[in-house]
Amino acid sequence: MSDQRDRSSVEAENRLLHRAIETITSSLEMDAVFEATIELVTETTGGDVCFLFLWDAPNHRLALRAASAPFNDAVGKVQLELGEGISGWVAEHREVVVIPKDKWADSRWKYFPELRGELFTSMLSVPMVSGSGELVGVFNVHSRGRHVFSESDVDVLSLVASLIARAIENADLFRALAEKEETLQQLVRRTIDAQEEERRRLATEIHDGVTQQLISIWYRLQACGTSLRANPERAERELATARELVDAALGEARVAIYDLRPSMLDDLGLAPSLRTLAFQQLEGEVEIELEVEDVESLPSHHEVALYRIAQEAVTNIRKHADASRVTLVLREETGSVVLLVRDDGRGFLTGSPYAPGPATSFGLTGMSERAALIGGSLTVRSTPGEGTVLELRIPRQPVEVAG
Repeated sequence: MSDQRDRSSVEAENRLLHRAIETITSSLEMDAVFEATIELVTETTGGDVCFLFLWDAPNHRLALRAASAPFNDAVGKVQLELGEGISGWVAEHREVVVIPKDKWADSRWKYFPELRGELFTSMLSVPMVSGSGELVGVFNVHSRGRHVFSESDVDVLSLVASLIARAIENADLFRALAEKEETLQQLVRRTIDAQEEERRRLATEIHDGVTQQLISIWYRLQACGTSLRANPERAERELATARELVDAALGEARVAIYDLRPSMLDDLGLAPSLRTLAFQQLEGEVEIELEVEDVESLPSHHEVALYRIAQEAVTNIRKHADASRVTLVLREETGSVVLLVRDDGRGFLTGSPYAPGPATSFGLTGMSERAALIGGSLTVRSTPGEGTVLELRIPRQPVEVAG
């Protein structure tokens, strides 16, 4: 007979465990899971109401997240300090509390008007702890009349609390993964947009530069062929003009090729390339101050991004700033590489529509996009009449060396 009761008890526990797992895994919406779990716990333990408090780590408080009717309106309004009330004590000590009657006589008890504690005399409170040992919250069951919560009730609530804690932990991981995936998708979109913008720009430059030069050369050569015997002097002039156009077309092509990949980065490295850039763009127009250090090897795409951002900043200064002095800085700080470009020019209102450069991948917005693509941050500080400071900071990452 005893064996039969034991088997019956085990079967009942297994059914309860199955229901609990089914309830907790029934939805990815945690609010729906909380509501269903509260109904299950109340029914299983024979309690009258159930409250679920979750630990709000940033604010260092327990907050009521779910409750039996008619206490739904109290959700989000009741908050406890760690150690405050019986629930706060359970959270602080990670221990189960069972009070069969007169819970208000317990020195740890605290009255909360929203929860009408005077209506309930018995209480079972269980801590919720994640698999990694972090506090997740507290589960409470209350009864109006005297109720002796059994060891089985404690086991049931402890089991449910553990399952809920793991479900919350998994939901947090799922949410973090979804956020990272969305960030990655945005990064891919920005990368594609930046690539397409560069392709459009290069296509425009080639069409307006090299292509037009080649068309002009073709017409000159046609004219030269027509005049070669009848008018040799004219043919010679047309050939001379064609040679000049060829030189110009070659120059345009070199610029387009250089825009695709600055050869100096491969030949000289980042620091010498930045020094050359500054002198090529600004020498003779402004006073140049260079504080460019030879930083340790960076990933190739980081070097390109640093160079391109410096190139765009220098171009903006030359075209828009009306500056007399420009400072270019490249240095290493703990865990970071810093690029700084400062001028004493006219400045602008940061974020205004009059900021220099178009709002494309080649203006301030584009520089920010480039910085974001390599995990860096770009800040621009400017005041009208007092110049502009552009600072790019990227995290130092180890360079993989082929074995």
